[in-house]
Amino acid sequence: MAYSNAYAPSAPELPESYVHQQHDGENRYRYAYQPTQQFSSSSGLFSPETHPEIVKSFESADRDWSGFLEESELRQALLCSGYQGISNRTIRFLMFIYKSPGDSLLRLGPKEYVELWNCLAQWRAIFDSYDRDRNGKMNSTELRDAFYHLGYMLPTSVLQLIQTQFDDGTGKTVELCFDSFLECGMIVKGLTEKFKENDPGYTGYATIPYDVFMLMVIPFIASYD
Repeated sequence: MAYSNAYAPSAPELPESYVHQQHDGENRYRYAYQPTQQFSSSSGLFSPETHPEIVKSFESADRDWSGFLEESELRQALLCSGYQGISNRTIRFLMFIYKSPGDSLLRLGPKEYVELWNCLAQWRAIFDSYDRDRNGKMNSTELRDAFYHLGYMLPTSVLQLIQTQFDDGTGKTVELCFDSFLECGMIVKGLTEKFKENDPGYTGYATIPYDVFMLMVIPFIASYD
């Protein structure tokens, strides 16, 4: 079955304070980048407007100079970009969602990597904005508020279901780290966008044929196989 990156969730809207928030005297969201000068990459794979950190992380991780990042290379590229703690499962999910629809291999080219980078930066900004106690995790209230301000008024039952998926079985209160928030956030946003295509009147109801339903859901779960 061929999948399309039309399933890839678009980046969420940024908090109003995205560019302006400061942390320890430094801009917390350094990837809110508006180019004032042009850069060139040694590989020539990126446009001059591309953030130099994107180019650097891609080229340093592309060990075989193939022009593509495979799973282990993407993990290294994200590490170089400051995204530590991203699980193998989430890495695989991101690759599956953002890979070129015309490529049969699970890999990302420069275009797809730029799209992923920008989306990750915006999800990071959302996470930091609603992690109010700054403990690096999101509790149920913070998660509810984050989804609410993204425009998703999820029922309590759905929020509870999301949290149970990340229960480690220790009996402790479930809190989501950035990796878990990113995973569930992209799934919620992506499935909601697909649902809206079948609910043009925004009624909250849709009649969906079985095959359409399967095509909506499978791209979000197949990468976990």
